Amino acid sequence: VVDCNFPAVEVASKTTTGTLVTLAGVDCPDALNAIGSVMPIDLFVDEPLRNMCPSPGLELPPAGVEVLELSSKAMATHCTTAKFTPLDRMAFYDEARKAFAVVQCSERRPYGCFLLQKGVVGLDGKDLQP
Repeated sequence: VVDCNFPAVEVASKTTTGTLVTLAGVDCPDALNAIGSVMPIDLFVDEPLRNMCPSPGLELPPAGVEVLELSSKAMATHCTTAKFTPLDRMAFYDEARKAFAVVQCSERRPYGCFLLQKGVVGLDGKDLQP
């Protein structure tokens, strides 16, 4: 799930499906809330939720902190045990190219880019846990 500044067309063309899904008029927290309501998170890996962060030596700008906090709250509504782990911007691009697809939002706050690793729905209808 990426912001409007992310090179989504190029990255999506390299994903498993080559698919770019565009959610016009939707910000990242709302997109993550919607996706989190139907997609289980893989709780069997160390870092199932990752967010783009600035390169070493640079700080996340205030608007980037805001989108991360709101997005974290949105995902916590559906998955209370996993938290976003920062991933350097260039490494994020590489990992995103390995994804199933790219969902691009109209998010304008910087660093509004997130990777979600799909898990399995348990018998109780919740994310399967180890």
